[in-house]
Amino acid sequence: HRIVCDTSKVAMPECLIGLVPDVGGTHLLGQAPGRLGEYLGLTGHRMGPGEAIHAGFADAYVPEADWPALVARLEAAGDPGVIAGFAKAPPPSTLAPLQAEIDAAFAAPDLPTLIARLEPSDWGAKVAAGLAGQSPLSMACTLALVRAARAEPGVAPALTREYRFTARSMEFGDLMEGIRAQVIDKDRRPLWPDAIDSLSGERVAAMLAPLPRDWPL
Repeated sequence: HRIVCDTSKVAMPECLIGLVPDVGGTHLLGQAPGRLGEYLGLTGHRMGPGEAIHAGFADAYVPEADWPALVARLEAAGDPGVIAGFAKAPPPSTLAPLQAEIDAAFAAPDLPTLIARLEPSDWGAKVAAGLAGQSPLSMACTLALVRAARAEPGVAPALTREYRFTARSMEFGDLMEGIRAQVIDKDRRPLWPDAIDSLSGERVAAMLAPLPRDWPL
């Protein structure tokens, strides 16, 4: 029972540090309306309460001032059904009006095509500029993972696919450089080894391939 309020922020920003949405995040992204999952996974967009509900990351909006009363009612009743009595209409989602533009761009088969579809509009150009700072490898793998989760929904298969990437992320991925840029040196200038327009499909496939049976845990 996922409750949000006005100050709630929800995001999957892993591509910024060279990872992919994990902990089952690709399952949620794969179930988001249209191509919103690809958009949220690649951009790391921070959703407010209305957006989180629209995208399927939250269930109900309850103003924070009502939380003490809701907690007391839950304790007394022992029934999560009482949440409905406290839920209010959420703030409008800023993503809903953009759904058609998001779908058109983020249905692209690869990153270069996606960027090309974004750039003609002012909104798209801003999104493309933000994507330029993310790990190309992580973004390409996120595209594949979200689409795999849409084709084969469920938390368990999503976790299996995500682990294939995260298990390789330090040795073969961009995680070390992403952590350096964002956490250690804090220069916010990651030097990614791959470029968006030259990233090979073989490199993406290698990160997402099933792990060997003897892979160390």
